[in-house]
Amino acid sequence: MTRDLAKTASFAVVHFAVGFGVTYALTGSVVIATGVALIEPAVNTVAFFFHERAWERWGRRPAASAGATVSGTVTAAA
Repeated sequence: MTRDLAKTASFAVVHFAVGFGVTYALTGSVVIATGVALIEPAVNTVAFFFHERAWERWGRRPAASAGATVSGTVTAAA
């Protein structure tokens, strides 16, 4: 668990640094870069929640039958 927390914290630092660096390179503004680096992870977290919900819903649909292709032609099972 301690390793997981350390890994999460280090990724947060990397995420912040990348967001800051890219935004600063594009705008030249420390204020804007800091704002984007702080806001983007929060927005991304919300987007991830809805992304997971969509995948959960999509995963409940019945799978296509084994051996069928997109065109509907049946192929030999591998």
